[in-house]
Amino acid sequence: MNFLESIQMAGKTLLANKLRSALTMLGIIIGNGSVIAMIGIGEGGQKFVANQLNSLGPNVVFVIPGNEETQRVSRDVTRTLVLEDAKAIATQVPTIAATTAELNSRQVVTYKNRNTDVNIIGTTPSFLKVRDFEVATGRFFTDIDMKRSNQVVVLGAKLKEKLFGNTNPVSQQIRIKNASFQVIGVLTDKGSNLGVDYDESALVPILTSANRLVGRTSPYGLEVTYIVASAKDADSVDAAEFQITNLLRQRHKLVGENDFTIRTQKDALQTVGQISGALTIMLTGIAAISLFVGGIGIMNIMLVSVTERTQEIGLRKAIGATQQDILLQFIIEAVIVSVIGGVVGTTVGVGGILLIAAISPLEASISIASITMAVGISGGIGLFFGVVPARRAAQLDPIVALRSA
Repeated sequence: MNFLESIQMAGKTLLANKLRSALTMLGIIIGNGSVIAMIGIGEGGQKFVANQLNSLGPNVVFVIPGNEETQRVSRDVTRTLVLEDAKAIATQVPTIAATTAELNSRQVVTYKNRNTDVNIIGTTPSFLKVRDFEVATGRFFTDIDMKRSNQVVVLGAKLKEKLFGNTNPVSQQIRIKNASFQVIGVLTDKGSNLGVDYDESALVPILTSANRLVGRTSPYGLEVTYIVASAKDADSVDAAEFQITNLLRQRHKLVGENDFTIRTQKDALQTVGQISGALTIMLTGIAAISLFVGGIGIMNIMLVSVTERTQEIGLRKAIGATQQDILLQFIIEAVIVSVIGGVVGTTVGVGGILLIAAISPLEASISIASITMAVGISGGIGLFFGVVPARRAAQLDPIVALRSA
């Protein structure tokens, strides 16, 4: 027989036992679909986190109070950063384009009979530039608002909807911790950044927050929750981190360890990439076990098939079929089962990725390379696990085969 005839005969044999063929494919389908889905979900998760980090602002550098050791020991970290530190970074670090500081607190915001507990962010006018935000309606507060501690507020998009619905809130008065604030603007939708939802937050001048809401001061100045700086470009981030470290050590008169921690987007992306990459490999490895089990299933079914078709094999060899013909037919059957299972599994895996992307914030990530690899591995498994049954069938003695029928 030629190769085409072997394929046709293999196809007819598989169609003659549809249920058994389908059950044989099941392990490959589950394994293939799982591998593709895990790789896609892992890549989608990496893209989602990368987008979240990029939305923090262009080339941002975070300066957080307390060193890594104190942050591990206690959440109540000593406030070691002040507003003057942010001003010094803005004026004395040449690789920094802009700097802002944030003083965060939870307060009850009230408008008429509506009230909600939200995150109040006291910050500076440079917040928009550093954090890459835009104002949808109205304006942002200015240096004059901050110097005068004006009681003005800019609302996040979701907070505006909660308090005002479709009404324009600009020039309206709201109450924050029993103090009256005038709404001067609304931010565009931004979403949450690493657990902080700015769309449900209210922004006020940092001096107003300190004087009217929080009252946080120290002998060294106005304590802040953290400082955020924006490097001039991506190539300047490392230099900015080094220069900020030296400046703050001088300002804080440090001899031993730092009393602050610096984090950059690049650090966070590397950490997230390592964690998600390790998880993806682990989950993919677990899913790949299904492929191995599916391969064993193919071998078992093919061995049963050899036993059932002993008479057919003996008859074919008696009329001139060679060992290579028998070997080729059984290998082709195993490969067809694996490849069809791989294609169906690929469809299932891609469908799973699209479904998860539709019901979650993860981005659908369908890798052609992972699909090609999974289908190729499926075919390879069929070839590998089909060899033993095929060799057994090819080595049958035709006379013994005919007698045993």
